Amino acid sequence: MTDFTIARDADGVAVITWDVPGRSMNVMSMQGFEELEALFDEAMADESVKGIVITSAKKDFAGGMDLGVIAGMKQAGGDEPAKAVFEGVMRMHGVLRKIERAGLDPKTNKGGKPVAAALPGTALGIGLEIPLACHRIFAADNPKAKIGLPEIMVGIFPGAGGTTRLARKLGAMGASPLLLEGKLNDPRKAKALGVIDEVVEDPLAAAKAWVLGAKDADIVKPWDAKGYKMPGGAPYHPAGFMTFVGASAMVHGKTQGVYPAAKALLSAVYEGALVPFDTALKIEARWFTRVLMDPSSTAMIRSLFLNKEALEKGANRPDAPDQSVKKVGILGAGMMGAGIAYVSANAGIEVVLIDREQAAADKGKSYSEALLDKGIKRKKVSPEKKEQVLGRINATTEIEALKGCDLIVEAVFEDVGVKAEMTKKVEAVIGEDCIFATNTSTLPITELAKASARPDQFIGIHFFSPVDKMMLVEIIKGEKTGDVAVAKALDFTRQIRKTPIVVNDARFFYANRCIIPYINEGIRMVAEGVEPALIENAARMVGMPLGPLQLVDETSIDLGVKIAKATKAAMGDAYPDETVDEVLFWMADQGRMGRKSNSGFYAYDEKGQRTGLWDGLSERFAVAEDQPDLVEVQQRLLFAQVLEAVRAFEDGVLTDIREGDVAAILGWGFAPWSGGPFSWLDMIGAGFAAERCDALAETHGPRFACPDLLREMASQGASFYDRYGDGRAAKAA
Repeated sequence: MTDFTIARDADGVAVITWDVPGRSMNVMSMQGFEELEALFDEAMADESVKGIVITSAKKDFAGGMDLGVIAGMKQAGGDEPAKAVFEGVMRMHGVLRKIERAGLDPKTNKGGKPVAAALPGTALGIGLEIPLACHRIFAADNPKAKIGLPEIMVGIFPGAGGTTRLARKLGAMGASPLLLEGKLNDPRKAKALGVIDEVVEDPLAAAKAWVLGAKDADIVKPWDAKGYKMPGGAPYHPAGFMTFVGASAMVHGKTQGVYPAAKALLSAVYEGALVPFDTALKIEARWFTRVLMDPSSTAMIRSLFLNKEALEKGANRPDAPDQSVKKVGILGAGMMGAGIAYVSANAGIEVVLIDREQAAADKGKSYSEALLDKGIKRKKVSPEKKEQVLGRINATTEIEALKGCDLIVEAVFEDVGVKAEMTKKVEAVIGEDCIFATNTSTLPITELAKASARPDQFIGIHFFSPVDKMMLVEIIKGEKTGDVAVAKALDFTRQIRKTPIVVNDARFFYANRCIIPYINEGIRMVAEGVEPALIENAARMVGMPLGPLQLVDETSIDLGVKIAKATKAAMGDAYPDETVDEVLFWMADQGRMGRKSNSGFYAYDEKGQRTGLWDGLSERFAVAEDQPDLVEVQQRLLFAQVLEAVRAFEDGVLTDIREGDVAAILGWGFAPWSGGPFSWLDMIGAGFAAERCDALAETHGPRFACPDLLREMASQGASFYDRYGDGRAAKAA
């Protein structure tokens, strides 16, 4: 079976149709490129063919390149991986350049055949780079379709001509949000931006009509025509110079220099704008190769695409029948419960949203209404869709309404007694095969399951706030949780389009186990006299989205106090964070509870906007005269997290390093350029990591002690992904 087929009509139009067998959306492979080229050559050689249209048999055009194929190029190169990648990319350029020139005489720019692209729906990555090589792009008037080049989001950039063509078509300024931010647009917006040419009801019919009427001048790209000038100016044009200076500053400001793809993309555009088009393509290929050879890009592709996709497809799902949820009962209509209700109803699931007071239940439902109204305002949601989603949510105080639910998600106050009472009440009403899930971020699942008459059907589901935006869901197995409960939680997560990880029960599970030490290390440094601005900027410069002090402001200081008190009560004399508590408890005593009180480690204006770090902090915790080195601060902040990730894996709480890396990036934004904690340790090497642990432990204490597993791997020169990259657990190895 082939990915591409060709058909000729009576008018002399050859239609090349993309339809990858067994896939819901087309993805490109090297074999696909070969088939496309062969069919294009066939159409060009056929004198009866007057023009060519490239389209898709599926509802969408394409979802992009198979990133596994890109990774495979490097592996296939053996001792010369860079050469293999560069040659593979240049082969792609050759095919697309052949389509673009379409038989035009190089001297006269005449004699070619018109080629149009007909896009029935979404066109991403290579799915837009192919149309950009065509002479006219027609897209269906489909508001749900997405058109764009999102490669930057997974650590690479458009490397099959998309960077060069879009920059020359729109100019550096016009192309920058599409290339550097990976912005996706619906067809009408894409046309308004100049990315595509026409939005029509029937793109295939319109494309056929166009190729039959196209003249020689219609099929010569602007950059192949005499006298071409780059929109907005080339680098040494006065206007262009300012554009590139501004773009360089913007890229560095947003990436802090830790994301190689953004810098490489800008370099490819800048250098490519100074030379002829074919040379520019070669420059793009060289920068693309350089990015692919960078360990950061390799790690990002692996974690944000390959591993993420594997987890979403059920890589760690137990062998159990389909457990798709038809009706979910949500206990508690607060911020978390309301968010879970929204994503469930939006996924087509019937929802019963329960709270003690009807007003509270209604308020929880109104959260969905507000989000849907915002979607209507942005033209992402139709009034009909809003009505359907709200119609699925039954906001009530009646426990009896839970009858018929096949999943319960309890999201009440974080208190063992309160949760136990709700568990018993609800289990008296629901069916015997209904799975009971508790949404908690810290309370042990095994302890909570003691209130259940069916502990094998009791499981933890930890959502991250805000639920509608955060993609990670942490599923926690108690000691007696059965496979069906795990399968139900995973299938539910898939339905609501989130990425799941499955962990075993332990204090703070996996995510909070790693987040809390990060926050604590930042606060501990405040107590030591480290300049707060150094702490925050060090975190951002190493790729963390928020510094630890801003993060505790966002999550609330009183929550931090509550967690600290509970942890101290559980650990007794072994509690290690007295220094942190001195700062945290003092802040709470001052009434500075974070963003919610408009006062925390940061100062805020009357609108709740941060105005800078709070000056009063230094009055209580004086800034030391001698400040630590930037790298030391960064290493303390990173190692505080990654060592806890290793210990979680070592202890069997985390059973798959792929989950550990994906969860770290999606859950709390762990330096995405690194690919996650385990990828970062592989990047720097276990030997170096062990040495740094020893140095940090000697200076700052036993919290930085090297875990036994890491020490053993350092002695053998081993890496996490070589040993555990197939999903094996540490204890099973």
